[in-house]
Amino acid sequence: MVIGASAGAIQALSVILPELPADFPVPILIVVHVPTDRSNILAPLFETRCRMIVREAEDKEQALPGVIYFAPPDYHLLVESDATLSLSTDEPVLYSRPSIDVLFESAADSFGDAVSAIILTGASADGARGLKAICDAGGVAMVEEPETAQADTMPLAAAAACPEARILTLEAIADYLMKDIAA
Repeated sequence: MVIGASAGAIQALSVILPELPADFPVPILIVVHVPTDRSNILAPLFETRCRMIVREAEDKEQALPGVIYFAPPDYHLLVESDATLSLSTDEPVLYSRPSIDVLFESAADSFGDAVSAIILTGASADGARGLKAICDAGGVAMVEEPETAQADTMPLAAAAACPEARILTLEAIADYLMKDIAA
């Protein structure tokens, strides 16, 4: 499972991630746009709020079920078909490194219709192209309801790029994950 967010990410992820059980059956890979000049507080912050294991992704690490991986600042996060994580310092995409598009496109290439993707709140179009790649590969695409998102630019762009995506509130996304993936 892959998730992308930007402005408002902490609040949005705080509705979803704490609901998931420690034995969630798939790894969760998350890209949040974090300024490169700041340390990443996301993993330590969510480690105290979640039942799942939470960590910052490391290069060549095996992604394991029951673990939430956050992309480190200033590195693109990719996933290979054997669930190995890769970090890259390739050029920013839409001014972002890490880029949601880069993660989502690698997940679509690696896992096709077996991947689920979620676009949450954000103030850029990053993630729209990647969500389209997930849809084109037959994966499940979800977008936070733009009307309730703290920043609606990212959800609106993703919904426009992937009209077949499910548009859901944060609570409905958490409910879907619990009933359809964790069950």
